[in-house]
Amino acid sequence: MKVLIAGGGVGGLTLALMLEARGIRAQVFEQSGRIRELGVGINTLPHAIAELEELGLLPALDRVAIRTRRLIYKTGQGLDIVAQPRGLWAGLDAPQFSIHRGRLQTVIHDAVVERMGEGAVQCDRRLVSFEDTGEAVRAVFEARDGTRHEETGDVLVGADGIHSTVRAQYYPDQGPPAWNGVLMWRGAAWWPQFLDGASMIVAGGFKHKLVLYPIAHDPDRPGEALTNWVVCSKVGDATTPIPAREDWSRKAPVEEALKMAEGHLWIPEMDIMALIRATEEIFVYPMCDRDPLPRWTHGRVTLLGDAAHPMYPVGSNGASQAILDARDLADRLAEGSDMVAALADYDSVRRPATAAIVAANRKGGPEGVIDFVEDRAPEGYTDVHDVASEEELRAIVGDYERLQVAGR
Repeated sequence: MKVLIAGGGVGGLTLALMLEARGIRAQVFEQSGRIRELGVGINTLPHAIAELEELGLLPALDRVAIRTRRLIYKTGQGLDIVAQPRGLWAGLDAPQFSIHRGRLQTVIHDAVVERMGEGAVQCDRRLVSFEDTGEAVRAVFEARDGTRHEETGDVLVGADGIHSTVRAQYYPDQGPPAWNGVLMWRGAAWWPQFLDGASMIVAGGFKHKLVLYPIAHDPDRPGEALTNWVVCSKVGDATTPIPAREDWSRKAPVEEALKMAEGHLWIPEMDIMALIRATEEIFVYPMCDRDPLPRWTHGRVTLLGDAAHPMYPVGSNGASQAILDARDLADRLAEGSDMVAALADYDSVRRPATAAIVAANRKGGPEGVIDFVEDRAPEGYTDVHDVASEEELRAIVGDYERLQVAGR
């Protein structure tokens, strides 16, 4: 069996590693000229890290990431709502990692090359067309110089992101991604550690939000951490035209990010305005997703990760769910010779599980607890339990925790 994987992101590379571990040949095709450490911070949840640990990647992750100890939810003006221990500190069998997205991708990529050879990941290969013949899949990839390369495999997996070519072939009328009117200003800077140096803070509701966490330590910079921050502001609604694709990761002047935070977001643990000013590069992204699909799998072709279920970046679930997709799909392909049935079974389990998370994220995910409290006490409070019971607070967060491991 040979599996063609379109897309060399976290999901596609993880699938390649998992297939290799099960004795299945895989070939990854990435449209970028090379695998680069792009992006900013993400959190990878324990249920996904457990899968990477099984692949032997935990030591490498520990060298470049931070094991997250605690997640604290606050109002936009810094009032405490609820705090959760995370990963091992929550009694789970695997840690949660705060990490630079590019470094996570590099850890997985390096393992693919080490175990499968340099040719396992072919860069500068953009998928332009494919055909399922019933007996195999023929795919055509184009290089930047215009040359085309045809590849044949038993299965094609579209792990090619929110603008997936594979998805678009089956759903040509899907239109652009759905935008909720929220823009995200993101950056990272070396900064003095806050709290215990391994905590994450989410402050503010849907209209104005701050997400803050460290993603790396350096022994040459004691007492500091590479600190990832996100400022979200609702600048439109569902009827507002989505920013052009070329503006999805545009660089923003520091004054733009400061304006979005000033007067809306404040926490006692961090001078967020000073952190923003200290950030060399700030990028802007729209908060987008897509409606869940009626099918991912079409014969010998299926979808994975953001190509299958792009979701709002709340609850730290995007990359984590892609890793769970990879595990489920690899297991099913390894179980028998009926590849079409394996892909259909994968679809029947992972599609509804991730659709539920997409829907929950649209309502705020676990961060909805902030809107819940701010709506009840817009002027603030002395004690959050004067506003909401512990049971109410834990129910919002806990229901989402149970949802995100469904279909595993």
